[in-house]
Amino acid sequence: MRRYAAPVIFLLPATCLIVAFFLAPVVTTLYLSLTDISVITFQNPQWVGMGNYATLLRDQFIGRIVLNTARYVVLTLLFNVGMGLVLALLSSSVHQRWGDQLRAVWLLPRILPPVVYVLIWQGLAREAPYGLIGTITGSSTSWITAAPWAVIVLANGLVGASFGMLIFTSAIRAIPADLFYASAVDGATTLQTVRRVVLPLLRWPIMFVTAYQTLSLLTSFEYILLLTDGGPGFYTTTVWSLHAYKLALSQYFGNVEFGLGAAMAAVLVVIGIVVSVAYLRIFNFRALVAEPKIEVN
Repeated sequence: MRRYAAPVIFLLPATCLIVAFFLAPVVTTLYLSLTDISVITFQNPQWVGMGNYATLLRDQFIGRIVLNTARYVVLTLLFNVGMGLVLALLSSSVHQRWGDQLRAVWLLPRILPPVVYVLIWQGLAREAPYGLIGTITGSSTSWITAAPWAVIVLANGLVGASFGMLIFTSAIRAIPADLFYASAVDGATTLQTVRRVVLPLLRWPIMFVTAYQTLSLLTSFEYILLLTDGGPGFYTTTVWSLHAYKLALSQYFGNVEFGLGAAMAAVLVVIGIVVSVAYLRIFNFRALVAEPKIEVN
């Protein structure tokens, strides 16, 4: 007991937080997803088992929502990770002072409140004479209506790329300078150095950022809610998490269906677990955390 007392004491606060804010909500969500709890049945919910999941499968619009979610996650993820990597490489290749200023400017969208950030986008993308882009180009088209997915991906991408930028920049700075000197002596070009030296050493950060951003995008919907509210039109930009939010918390007719929304949230939990395991296999997690074969003193 004396041997394990100190580790248990130090791990106890974190364990309590995980149980209270992760395990308990997951168990509660799974339980609610098996009931018909709603505003009407709140005082006397009935056990329906897999009935909510069967209702989701019978929904005629669920296929469109799944495709919208896949489009949103894939396109935004490519922009986030790719732009974050480009920004990290560019800001690391110039003088540190200018690189820090570039990163500081790119962090501005992240630190802005989402409502203020979306208002800026609406001011940019509205039709002339109300929108800046429309006024400059003379276009009478609202880009949020004409190209909602482009606006959504860009709005999310400008925020999400800053996260990858910071992680990749830290990883690039941690690369020993001797490797860059050696590649320069061997006559490698900048692109060859990036491809042969930098990118292989960024495998772990790329896996972390990709996995984190994927899980974040699967559950995020605030910018879609504020920009298009799932439109324009009928389920045009509605993603899985937004539909779950509307079912569970924001029904026009007042009868919010907590059980059905919880079922959609439970599906997201399962998808997140599957995606995480897939990333661990794709990036060969065991090799990344394995002990080096050559010990350097």
